[in-house]
Formats: sequence, structure tokens, C-alpha cells
Amino acid sequence: MNKPLEKQLITWLKKQKYACGFYLKLTVLFGLLTGFSLIIQAYLISTILHGIIINDLPKSAFSNEFIFLFILIPIRALLAFARERCSFEAGKRLRLQVRAAVLDKMSELGPAFIKGKPAGSWASIVLEQVEDLHDFYARYLPQMLLAGFIPLTILVVVFPLNWAAGLILFCTAPLIPIFMILVGTGAADANRKNFKALAQLSGHFMDRLKGLNTLKLFNRGNAEGKEIEAASEAFRKKTMAVLRLAFLSSAVLEFFAAVSIAVLAIYFGFSFLGELDFGDYNGGVSLFVGMFVLMLAPEFYQPLRDMGTHYHAKAQAIGAAEELKALLEYQVEIDNSNTLTTDNTHDDVKQSITTKSLNNTGIKTVERQQGITLIASDLIIKSHSGTILVGPISFKLETGQHIAVVGPSGAGKSSLLNALLGFLPYQGSLTVNGIELNQLSITNWRTHLAWLGQEPQLFHGSIRDNVALADPNMSDDKINTLLAKAKILDFVEQQPLGLNHPIGEQMAGVSVGQAQRIALARALGQQASLFLLDEPTASLDRASENAVLASLTEAMQGVSCLMVTHRIDQLSKMDTILVLDKGKIVQQGHVDKLTLKDGLFKQMRSEQFNSNGAKTEEQNV
Repeated sequence: MNKPLEKQLITWLKKQKYACGFYLKLTVLFGLLTGFSLIIQAYLISTILHGIIINDLPKSAFSNEFIFLFILIPIRALLAFARERCSFEAGKRLRLQVRAAVLDKMSELGPAFIKGKPAGSWASIVLEQVEDLHDFYARYLPQMLLAGFIPLTILVVVFPLNWAAGLILFCTAPLIPIFMILVGTGAADANRKNFKALAQLSGHFMDRLKGLNTLKLFNRGNAEGKEIEAASEAFRKKTMAVLRLAFLSSAVLEFFAAVSIAVLAIYFGFSFLGELDFGDYNGGVSLFVGMFVLMLAPEFYQPLRDMGTHYHAKAQAIGAAEELKALLEYQVEIDNSNTLTTDNTHDDVKQSITTKSLNNTGIKTVERQQGITLIASDLIIKSHSGTILVGPISFKLETGQHIAVVGPSGAGKSSLLNALLGFLPYQGSLTVNGIELNQLSITNWRTHLAWLGQEPQLFHGSIRDNVALADPNMSDDKINTLLAKAKILDFVEQQPLGLNHPIGEQMAGVSVGQAQRIALARALGQQASLFLLDEPTASLDRASENAVLASLTEAMQGVSCLMVTHRIDQLSKMDTILVLDKGKIVQQGHVDKLTLKDGLFKQMRSEQFNSNGAKTEEQNV
């Protein structure tokens, strides 16, 4: 990793420490108090031993020292416990804050952005990489301060007693951080590569797991198994590289600390034998001084060794921070004036305010009683990276009008829906009842929409939970009414548990057609003014398709609708057809008029009817 990037990531990491609150300061405070208690403990033990061995005093002469020593032992234990609890709380608060920020950012960018990465990669970011920030704040940052204060305090205590011992401590101390920096440079780069390998492995494995049926049908199971094995082996090697550096750093730090303490012990040993006669300010080296300094020596190096032990936490955090920082600081490459406004603070006024600003913020809402009129003028829809997906296009959707959007794959149909849902940025003009969409509260706007896509998404829980997703307090009678409108109530009543019928992972427990009709019941519960439909019958059999279309026709009486579809035979009841090709509207009008004109629509209609005719002949044969 290059140095400028590493410095940027460290700066970013340190800026996040405010989320730890005062617990970070408490961790340092308890660490300092623990260090001071160690100095007092060494002083008491040295005093007792010097008095009993050298001065030949009775043990009773040191009653006060023994009492203080016994009191100090539980105090040290309590201080160590308090430090651990505070450090854990600091790391926990930081993780909660960062994870919330990541989830908020993902919610802000929307599904159009999230689909750019495999689900496994997002799981790695939200779970593993956020977790790997914990030790940096809980261990490393507090230890940096303690590694400065505690050795300095010990030097202040030792130098007045023996300048030679103080000099040995002072000269050997830098060896530990110097080596730590040398090892840490490689550790940060190894951790960064390890996180990338983990994200790739997670995404690779998740995609293959979801497509297991397809892989089996195409006889690719063994080949994909070998690819996963190769990805796993690459991840193993990178993990072992990180562990080698961690173990190497720990071993060498222990070695330097042991050598330094040994040098100090040799100095005092030869001083006691009379072979060395310096460092004692001509007062002689007493047993008290020797014992006191030798007991403090391990504690002098311990904060530095702990910092070395926790230095891999810094490398780990730097590796995790690269992707987190990039995500949290991701900016949409468009004008700020065209950014949709998210407002979660004014939900209580959704139905009462039309074009009045809320608390002078300029955020506007649409009144529930109004119908929806959409007017797009020179509308350009962009990806989050600034790539033009659709446009410029212009069209108008009147209150109660039904518009269908057709076109070949990649024409921009889904991008148009994503922009209307608030998931993609746009330029130009897109007004809702005369108000620019980017000036509306997106939370309020979505309460007016009923969304039904080609891939129904039901969540683990019961049928009741899924239908009442927007309103957990919805009554069973209302849920049954919605299920009846979606032509799925008979199925629910046949189940032993009724509304409590469980829906498992990946919609286990219901068929695709049943899942689509349950999703339709959920959409009908919005009491929407605008239906946005994306191939709502694409994956259904004929019976389920007819049931869903009948329910939609009944529910959309008097409300606006914009439907994306490939099914030309479903357009007879639509007021207007928009034909998209390469992001532009190439034709528009009623289906009867477009059928008579040469163009893309007539070509698509001809191809579809020829295809359907061929399928019918095959079935007859």
C-alpha cells in the first residue's frame, strides 16, 4: 500500500473515534491507574524485602506495607476489569456507528448501486470488515497513549535512583517500536489483500450457491467446485501471510524485551558483586534499588510489547478501512441540485402538507387525497457513477392514466422505474403534481407508490408479516381483504396455520405465482396513487398471470400506472405506449395506432406473435 493512501486511511480511522464516546478516555485512565498501582506495588515489595534481608528487621515492622500490598491486589484486578469493559464498550459503540453509517449509505444509494456487487461482498463489508475495526479502537489507540505515559513515568522514577539503569531502559525502548513499524508496513498491505480475497471469495461462493441448479444442469458442478477451491486456497495463503507477520512481530518483540531485561539484570548482578561501580550517584547499589528497578523493567516494556501485539489491529483496520471509506464517502457524480432528498423526520405530516416547506428545510410532500400527475421534460437518468442510462426523454402521465413502457433488453426501462422510485439520480425535469421529484421527501413519495416487480421478494416470517410489512399493526380483517383482492386468500385459508403460514428463506413454502400474489397484496396495502410495475407476470404460469392481471385491473381503477413489460398482448387496456430504444423514446401512442405504423413496436409485436405461434404449434404436435 502506498504511503499517501495509508496516511489517508489512518486519518479517516482516527476521525471516527468520536463514536467511542468517553469510554476511550476511560480506557486510557484505567490503564494509567493500573500502571501507577504497579509502581506502588513494586515499591512496597522492594521495601519489605530490603528491610527483612538487608536490615534484618522483623516482618511485624512492615505491617502497613503488607496491608497496603494486600489492598492493592484487588484494586489492580478491578482496574484491569474496568479497563477491559471500557475498551470493549468503546469498540462496540464504534462498530454500531460505522455499521449504521454503512447501512444508511447503502439505503441512500439504493438497489441500483448495490446490485453492482455480489451479495457476499456486501456481507463481508457489513460484517467482517466492520468487526475488524474493533481492536483498533478498543486496543491499539488506548495502548498508543499508555505506551508513552507508563514508560515515561517509570523513567522519571528510575533515573533519580540509578542513572545507568534508566539509561539502559531509555536506549533499549526504541528497538520495539522501530521493529514494529518495519513489520507493520507489510502487515497493512497483507491485511488489505486478505480483505479483498475474502470479499471475492464471499461473492464467488454466494453466486455459485444461488445458481447451483443451473450449474448442475450444465454439468459445471465439478469445474465450479475447483474454482471455489482455488479461491479458498488463495484466501488461505493470504490469511497465513497475515498470521506469519503477526507471529513474527510478537516473537521478535518478546526477544527484544527479554534481552533488554537481561542486560539490566546483568548490570545489577555485577554491581552487587562489586565488579561495576557506576550509575548509583556514589551511594551504592542497594537491594531496594535493584529489586525495585528489576520489577519495574518488565512493566516498562509491557506497554510497548502490548502495542506491538495490537499493532496488527492497526494493519487490520487499515485493510478494512479502504473499502469502508470508499463506500461512506461515495458521492454521486451529478449536480447537487438534482439529488433526491431523504427525509425521515416528518412522517407525521405526510397526509396534510402539499407544497409547504417543512421546518423551512425546503422538503415537500404530496397530499394523500391528490392523484398523481408525472411530467418528464428532457429527463436524463444517470448511474451513480455519472453514466447516462436514459434520456433525454419527455412524456406525461395524467392522473388515472395507464402507460406501458416497452422496448428491447437494455433500452432503459428498469432505469426509468428506478429513477421514479428514487434509486437513481436524474437531470432535467421530473415533476410530481408540479413539484420536482428531487424536492420531495423521498420517504413521503414512496408512501404513494405501489411497487410490483418481476421477481417477488418475500421475507422470512409469516404471510401476515409479509403482507403487513408497511404497517405491522394492520388488522387480520384488512390483511384478508388484501389477500382476497390478490386472489390468494383461498390458498391461505387452506393452510393449517392460516396467516401464520411460515415463509422460509428464498420464499420456501410458496410457489412463485403464490409469492407474486402475496407481494401484490402487500402492494395493494399501500393505498397507492401510482402503480409502478416491472414485468409483474414475467415468471408466472397462465393461471397465475390471469389472476394477477385481474387483481391489478381492479385495483388500478382511478389511479395512475406505469408498467414495464415485454408482453405486447397485455397492452390493449393501456392508454399510451412508450417505446424505448437505447435510452430514447422512439415511438409513443395507443397500441392500435402503433400497430399500424412501421417501427420498433410493430417489429416487436410481429416477433412475439410469431414466437407464440411457433410455441402453440409445438404444443399441438
